[in-house]
Amino acid sequence: MSEDLKQAITENAQGPAKASGDAGSVEQHKLTDQIEADRYLASKEAAKSKRRGLVFNKIVPPGAE
Repeated sequence: MSEDLKQAITENAQGPAKASGDAGSVEQHKLTDQIEADRYLASKEAAKSKRRGLVFNKIVPPGAE
């Protein structure tokens, strides 16, 4: 789903924020809101990961016991 959102953000950034014609007018969500939604979805996806990104390792030099 995040890939779809990335594509939508790219397309919306290239297009106009507002458009109006005979049938009415259309206004997109703000680009900052779209980027924030992408960050939110990415953070939710990262939280599902088993590895949290921070790993603690104990380093013991040889002969030190």
